[in-house]
Amino acid sequence: MEEVIEKAIQDIYPDDFAWCYGCGRLNKDGHHLRTGWQGDKTVTIFTPESKYMGIPGFIYGGLIASLIDCHGTGSASLALHRKNGNEIGDGSVPPRFVTAALNVEYLKPTPQDVPLKAVGTVEEIHPKKWKVHTELFANDILCARGEIVLVVMPSTFLK
Repeated sequence: MEEVIEKAIQDIYPDDFAWCYGCGRLNKDGHHLRTGWQGDKTVTIFTPESKYMGIPGFIYGGLIASLIDCHGTGSASLALHRKNGNEIGDGSVPPRFVTAALNVEYLKPTPQDVPLKAVGTVEEIHPKKWKVHTELFANDILCARGEIVLVVMPSTFLK
C-alpha cells in the first residue's frame, strides 16, 4: 500500500501562489507534489509517469532535482509555519519560500514506476533563510540526496 500525505502544506497555499509546476495544486499540468510531517521529518511521495524516463526503466535526473526542490520549499514552509505557532488546517496562511541554491547528488539509478519518497530534515540558518537536507528513496533504497537553501519569498513577488 502506497503511503499518503494526509495534510500537506501545499493544500493551504493561497491561490495566488498555488501555480508552481512541481507543487501547485492549481496547475493542471503540474506534478501536484504534497509535503507533510512524518514525526519531525518532512515527507513527499510521488510516483512519476513513464514520460519522465531518462533511459528505459529509470527516471531522468531533472525530475529528481525538481522533486527535491519542491520538497524543500514545502518543508521550509511547514517548519516556519509551525515555528510561528500554526499547523495545517488551523486557518492560518503559511509562509512561502523560493530557492536560493540547490545541490543534488545522484547515488543510484532511480527506477521508474515505483513511488518515490523524499524525506527532509529542516534547519533554520536565519529567520528568513532555511536549509533542507533531503534523501530520496525508491523501494527503500537511497537513490539521491539533496541540499536546498531557501529564503522567505520576497514581497516583490506579490502582485
